[in-house]
Amino acid sequence: MSRLLSRERVRDAMLGLALLCATLALMLYPQPAMEAARSGLRLCYNVIIPSLFPFFVLSSLVVELGLAGYLGRLLEGLMRPLFRVGGACASAVALGFIGGYPVGAKTAIGLYESGQCTRTEAERLLAFCNNSGPAFILGVVGTGVFASSRVGVLLYLAHAAASCCVGLLFRFYRSGTERRWTAARPQPQFRAPRLTAAFTGSIKNAFLSTLNICAFVVFFTVVIQLLIRSGLLPALAGLLGTLFTPFGLTPEWAQRLLTGALELSTGVTTLMGDGSLSGRLVAAAFMLGWAGISVHCQVLSFLGGSGLSAGTYLAGKLLHGGLSALFTAALVRLFPLEAPVSDYLAEQVAGIAGMEFHSTLVISTVCAWVLFLVFLFTAAAGVRKGLGKGRRSVL
Repeated sequence: MSRLLSRERVRDAMLGLALLCATLALMLYPQPAMEAARSGLRLCYNVIIPSLFPFFVLSSLVVELGLAGYLGRLLEGLMRPLFRVGGACASAVALGFIGGYPVGAKTAIGLYESGQCTRTEAERLLAFCNNSGPAFILGVVGTGVFASSRVGVLLYLAHAAASCCVGLLFRFYRSGTERRWTAARPQPQFRAPRLTAAFTGSIKNAFLSTLNICAFVVFFTVVIQLLIRSGLLPALAGLLGTLFTPFGLTPEWAQRLLTGALELSTGVTTLMGDGSLSGRLVAAAFMLGWAGISVHCQVLSFLGGSGLSAGTYLAGKLLHGGLSALFTAALVRLFPLEAPVSDYLAEQVAGIAGMEFHSTLVISTVCAWVLFLVFLFTAAAGVRKGLGKGRRSVL
């Protein structure tokens, strides 16, 4: 008991000291903190809200209407052999690749809470379905940071391949628990009494989820600025650079990696500076795979009291970052980045990077509705397939 109390006292003392330091930093650097907050809010306005809100609505509708269950009838034969998850989990994988962080994770949690997948399946999903969207990698990172559409394509291919590899590796996580669930798997059914009820509920949930994400983005943007102004982040980077000098890690690169480990968007912008192109690409690939503590806090806020393992999710993201860096290093050697690329692709990617709020919102909404129609027609095909089997069994 005494040991427990001492640990709690140490924890409370450290927490109190951290809060005191944060308060002093805000008092000493009020103007940089305000500028960082404004920068975070601009990021939320131009990128986060228009790109994520439509996909949050779609994610909630897919789960609430039970479309994922019908989708599972058709994709069970694909998802089960590859990732050892039910066919309904395909909706989380698809939304995770298209919608960006943390749409895939939120969909996986929703599937588990609605009883459409087991706890083991949900934890496997969390390890690999929470990915960066193509618009962010191709536009912001590829064209915006590296001024090359070819770089964006290379990073996205490495990111997607690493995510699939993580899913294949985590198929062995807690194996042997699928047979009992398969035997007792309930038949899919529409969970909402009416489409209007599901739609209005999805809008409310998507709005709250988007605000939750924006709060974390603004918070970590301010935290990073205060850490830099106070000298804590440069000091820690210098220490890591000294310790890992034999491995080629300099203080500058250490600060870049630490910034990206905290917040992805701020981290990738630091890669616009000096350094070899291959080194900056590998660092960007790791940041995109790891996603940053800011994204992890967003996912953990959705986990809440679901009982799902956060350790599995974090292990999957760390592995994703390492594999992405490894694949990027290999692709850089195989495909020289100086080679010409399609002018059409370059124009399209450059357009993504220069979009404003209304353009981003329109494109995200159209993509979300197109994906919803795909889910709807696929679910309808699953229903017809199920009805056909039922009629044959009766005959």
